[in-house]
This record gives sequence, C-alpha cells and structure tokens, in this order.
Amino acid sequence: MRPNILIVMADQFNGTLFPDGPAPFLHAPNLRALADRSVRFANTYTASPLCAPARASFMSGQLPSRTQVYDNAAEFASDIPTYAHHLRAAGYHTCLSGKMHFVGPDQLHGFEERLTTDIYPADFGWTPDYTRPGERIDWWYHNLGSVTGAGVAEITNQLEYDDEVAYHATRKLYDLARGKDDRPWCLTVSFTHPHDPYVARRRHWDLYEDCPALDPEVTEPAEDPHSLRLRAACDENKFDITPEDVRRARRGYFASISYIDEKVGELLDVLDRTRMADNTVVVFVSDHGDMLGEKGMWFKMSFFEGSARVPLTIAAPGWTPGLVETPVSTLDVLPTLAGLAGIDLAGLAQWTDGRDLAPVAKGGDREPVPMEYAAEGSAAPMVALREGPLKLCLCPLDPPMLFDLNSDPHETRNLAEDPARAGDLARLAEQAEVRWDLERFDAAVRESQARRHVVYAALRNGAYYPWDYQPLQRASERYMRNHMDLNVLEEQQRFPRGE
Repeated sequence: MRPNILIVMADQFNGTLFPDGPAPFLHAPNLRALADRSVRFANTYTASPLCAPARASFMSGQLPSRTQVYDNAAEFASDIPTYAHHLRAAGYHTCLSGKMHFVGPDQLHGFEERLTTDIYPADFGWTPDYTRPGERIDWWYHNLGSVTGAGVAEITNQLEYDDEVAYHATRKLYDLARGKDDRPWCLTVSFTHPHDPYVARRRHWDLYEDCPALDPEVTEPAEDPHSLRLRAACDENKFDITPEDVRRARRGYFASISYIDEKVGELLDVLDRTRMADNTVVVFVSDHGDMLGEKGMWFKMSFFEGSARVPLTIAAPGWTPGLVETPVSTLDVLPTLAGLAGIDLAGLAQWTDGRDLAPVAKGGDREPVPMEYAAEGSAAPMVALREGPLKLCLCPLDPPMLFDLNSDPHETRNLAEDPARAGDLARLAEQAEVRWDLERFDAAVRESQARRHVVYAALRNGAYYPWDYQPLQRASERYMRNHMDLNVLEEQQRFPRGE
C-alpha cells in the first residue's frame, strides 16, 4: 500500500538549532519525538535563502536559475512540474494548508485543494532593481524593527495565520480519515513561524526566561561585501540595537519554535488518533534560516550557516531512524517523495536538480550541494557549493569565500587566499564554472526585473484584480442540510464508526 505523506514546513527555521533534532535548550518535545523516529539530515541547505525562491525550488526540485523565481516577486510559471503535480499524476490527493508564497495567477501549482489564502502578496510589488544598487525600498525591505519590537502578544498577524493553518490542517486530516476518498494523500502544512517579527504568546515566551542561548556566539560583525550590503539593506544605521534587544529577539524566536512544536504536536496527535500514523511519511523542513544576530546579521539572504541551513527530518515506513551528516538540499525532497510514492525516478530526472535521499539515508553520498541567491540586498547573482566540510561562495562583484566548517563552524576564517587551500578553491571553482554562467544568470535576472516593473505599474493603474488565493468553502456540503439524509450524514462524518 502506498504511504500517505504529511509535509510540515516551518518558515525561517535556523538549521544550526537542529543539529540532531531540536537543540537541547529548545522546548520542543513534539519535534524531538518526531526526530527520534526519523532520519535526521543535519546538513540540509536551502536552494536559495529567501522565501519565494526557496519554496519554488523546494516544490519543483529546481534551482532559481531554472525556475526563474529569483526573488519574492518573481512569477512561478504554471508549466513547471512540482511534487504536487507528480504525486497527483500518480493518483494522490494533494492539498495545501498555509504559506507557499506563489507569485502569479497560478496559486495551486498542482495542489488539488488549498485550504487557506497565503500570508504574503502574490503580485510583482516586491521586485528588486539591479539597476539601482544599494537602493533601499522602505515599504517592504526588512528592517531591524523586528529586533527592537520583539516581545509578547497573544494575537498577531502571524499568530492568527498559523492558528488558521493548523485548524484547517487538522480538520482535513479528520476528513481524510473518514475514508470518503480512497486515494493516498499528500497534505502540506506550511506555517509562517518562527519568521520575524520575534513576537510570541506569553506561555511560550516564559519557557525561555533562563535560556542559555540568548546571546549570539559570534558578536564580531561580518565585514565581507555582501554582508555589508545586507546590513545596509536592513537599515542598520537607523537602529541602535542593544544587547538586550538581541536577547529579546532571540527569545521571541525560540518561543515561536515552541509554538510551532505545539502545532506539530496537534497534527501528529490527529494522525495517531485516526489510525493513519503507521502508513504516513512525515517530513519536517524549513525554507531557509535566520542569522539571529550572529556576526551582526539578521534574517536570511546569505549563504552563512544560520541563513542557508535548515532542518530536514523524514519519518518513513521502512526507513531506519538515525543521523545523516552528508550535506543535502531541499531540492532533494521532490525525488525522495516520488521514490516513496513508487514513482519511476528515471522519468523524473529531467525535471529536478535534486537527488533521492533514500540511498543517502543508508550511508550513500551526494555530489556537492548548490545554492543561488539573486534578490534584495544583492547586486548580482551569487552562488555557492557545499562539499563535505567545505563551502565556496562566489559572486562576480566580490572576492570568493571558502570555509571549512569542520574546523570553523562559525565561518570566521575565509580560506580563499590561504595557499594551503588553493587546490580546494580551484577544484570547487571549476565545478561552479561548469554549473553556472554567471554573466548569463545576471542578464536573465535583470531582464526579469525590468519586465515586472513595467507590468506591475500597469496593473496597479485603474481597476485592480489581485492574484491572491481566495479559499472557498462549500457551505451547503457541510454540517446538516436538507438535501442530505441526516442519518447517513451522521454515520459518514463519524470516525471511527460504530464504536
């Protein structure tokens, strides 16, 4: 029997806090229990450290240079196959509850059903502009108000959203358990926490009063050119960030992880009580990380570990739980799901840059992991490769950066000019040159940005018809209605029946 699939996606979850399940100081019992029964991929990297590019790549298994989803306002084309398309073609019911940051008129991308709207806009309004390097677009760029404004609230824009995501997801699990549709299912539940702003409910905030990790481990600010650009893009000079601000922001972030843990527990509890757990693959993943004040950096948008590394755990029938330290990618989730669903991977190969993780879970290798970034805070496309302990970061505007993460996990020593590492630099640079034509990549990004600036200005002139997803409920098919036999209805809606 083909397994069901539950994908739980957090937003902006720093993978360094998930070295082998949740870090010991995190109050996350449900994620810890899930990790204990999962294969834990400790060194998982996003395809691109920003929401929309990361998610389009996650769903398609393709890098941004292929999807052309370069930034948070780039259209995700309808003809790009996603895991929802592949699974749906194979007979799965596919459903999304929550965020996926689709930009453009297609707000489903293979999902048969979508239970909520998105939390972010679907239009071209957040398009960067490489022709104006260094320009800060105040109305939508990140700023450090998320840090100075960290604290406690019982309801926020984001809490309201994730409460709704969890409600609809648990309701959907109950509907699936009733068995009205005999197809296997894939339900993706995508939350917006622990993404900034760093605000949490009191019960989660109080868990971290004496947390030992409220101060960053590396306080010396990063001074490489891209980090300087990012700090300027975040309007750093307009904020006086105190050590207490940093501690409160990190505390709010950790508290938001506990909030996500609570929601994960609700989902897994319904799986257990509806007797679907034994035949359900459970994937926990994030789109990208958050620097959390390390090296003076916040949010994402760089290839540093806190920004680019994410949690990935897979609990699957027949998989032996354990820790895998081989570097892997969020690109790999699509072929892995296809393999678990019994889809022919040979036919899928042309559609993905990822690799099936089933052999890696058993000790196999994966070739170097690629990453790309071409969005706000950058002035030209950036690329990176992670191979074993080494990470190479390249940008046409900047000197290369090479790090050995075994000896320097905080990436404080750039080895690119170390004569002893010249061989490593040359070897990885050659691989990057084979993979990427950065001049062509840059031209494609600039053309995309220019087109969107023209189109967006036109579409906002006169009547405005947004692409944001509008979830519809078939109210006449829920609860008690006169076209239904009440006795049949009550029997069908009960699970389990007759007990």
